[in-house]
Amino acid sequence: MSMPSPHDKSTVQQAVAVLASGMPVAVEPSDRLARALELLEWSVQPETLLRAGYSAGILVGVCCGLLSAILLSPAVRPVGFLVALSVGLLTSHLIHTLPLIWATARQTRALGAAPDLVARATLRMRLSPTPEQAAVFAIQRDDGLLAASLKQHIRQARGTGRSGLETFGTYWSERFPALERSLALIEAAGTAPTSDRAQLLDRALRVVLDGTSNQMQSFAARIRSPVTALYAFGVLLPTALVALLPAAGATGIGISPLSVVLLYNIVLPAVLVGAVIWLVSHRPVAFPPPALSRSHTTVDASTTYPVLAGTIAAIGGWYSASQLFPSWGPPIAAVGIGSGVLLWLWYHPVVAGYDRIEAIETDLSDALALIGRQVAHGTAVETALDRTASELAGPMGETLAEGVTQQQQLQMDVHEAFFGRYGVLDDVPSPRVRSSLAFLSVAAREGRPAGSALLALAEHLDDLQQVERDAQHALAHVTQTIGTTGALFGPLVAGVTVALAGAIGTEGAFGISAESLSWLGGPVGVYVLSMAVILSALSVGLTRGFDRPLVGYRTGRALVCATVAYLSSYQVAGLLI
Repeated sequence: MSMPSPHDKSTVQQAVAVLASGMPVAVEPSDRLARALELLEWSVQPETLLRAGYSAGILVGVCCGLLSAILLSPAVRPVGFLVALSVGLLTSHLIHTLPLIWATARQTRALGAAPDLVARATLRMRLSPTPEQAAVFAIQRDDGLLAASLKQHIRQARGTGRSGLETFGTYWSERFPALERSLALIEAAGTAPTSDRAQLLDRALRVVLDGTSNQMQSFAARIRSPVTALYAFGVLLPTALVALLPAAGATGIGISPLSVVLLYNIVLPAVLVGAVIWLVSHRPVAFPPPALSRSHTTVDASTTYPVLAGTIAAIGGWYSASQLFPSWGPPIAAVGIGSGVLLWLWYHPVVAGYDRIEAIETDLSDALALIGRQVAHGTAVETALDRTASELAGPMGETLAEGVTQQQQLQMDVHEAFFGRYGVLDDVPSPRVRSSLAFLSVAAREGRPAGSALLALAEHLDDLQQVERDAQHALAHVTQTIGTTGALFGPLVAGVTVALAGAIGTEGAFGISAESLSWLGGPVGVYVLSMAVILSALSVGLTRGFDRPLVGYRTGRALVCATVAYLSSYQVAGLLI
């Protein structure tokens, strides 16, 4: 997400600098743009970006105008010039707003970790009512954007007698007001009487949990109408109108391959992408999967197998379609099935790793409750770990058992066994798991008082997971509808309508020959594939953010399903008509 330093400028930054030099005018960037560039860690100055946007808009507009003058007839040139002006203005607007959208997406993705951060801070406050120590503990074993922001505020607060929690909450208050209120309660708990402290800390966590839940419930209610409009006017209506193209041609409306390509392969996908950006940019928080990639040691990712399988699928799809479909069928089958299988298998190992880590996170609260109950009764943390590892099954039990074995065989303490050079949690890139188990080393020092804190943490984790489940459930209807539309319903409708249009031409209706519409399946097929990609990305982005492995995996499945559904419905409808 970051850009290179000024001493090692990327090609994009150099292009921005060149474009900006062509627009030597005074501009006044907004504070929001400056803050977005700072968040993205771009070395481009806001003034430079604004001038580059204006320069790029003029350049694109002039080029489009020249093309209109060369390619279009005099009768339609005014329309072409108007389109060129619109494209130029849109180019400037995109360059100026994309950093804002990107920064908003990063903030939204980061705020999903807010309840975990507050839970860690309240946990430390239960043992030592010092906000400074709580702030430092909250960012341990967490390298996310939210933790990095708190770390910066802690650094700035050194020597001032403050913890940094207050300024941190103020910084994020515009995006997430509940976080500011929650951190204010944690600060107040530091000076509150002992009898009131536990109640204040419970209230602090409840505030951030309720804030997360309320924002997601409100967002799910707000996007129903936009998603319905997207579903109707961006997917079903365009695919249904395909069957009316022969009638439009008969009434004198020019229907040519170029016009259909412009509408279905450029304009409609652009509208869908714009709708996706708008919807995702208005999402309050996201719950991204763990930071896992194909290069991670736990991911058994082979490059040869997905590429070979995708190539075989593409060849098989081309050959099969060439036997059953017109000339547009083999390219659609090869691209859709081949790229779908490649993406599906390429990212499957990463998604399998997500499932393992999520299974560990699911059982984390049970593990902490078992350990905390034993520690509260005077059992040593090391012994409690050993007993819990034997009682728990699944990935969580295996992780604890591996840590216990490491500790006993190498004669090291709990911290070294889990977080040292050969720590077992190196294979579990989950901030929630790592930060929660980091408290075990504190519990080993504190003894019995840490038992009640571990039990409280286990209860808090249950609440956190429930909030995430409720948030995903609130969006489930929308995301499932979007995903199913892109992978199945949309392609089915498109295949049937293309077959209907072909049947009208075959029967000579409206005075149209069969040959005049033989090309129609190609542009519509490209639209079907683009729709599968865009809607799959939207379905994932609304709840998990634009996580590359998850989007790639879901897109691969959708491409395969959409291609098969489109071609099959075309074939079946052609037989029945």
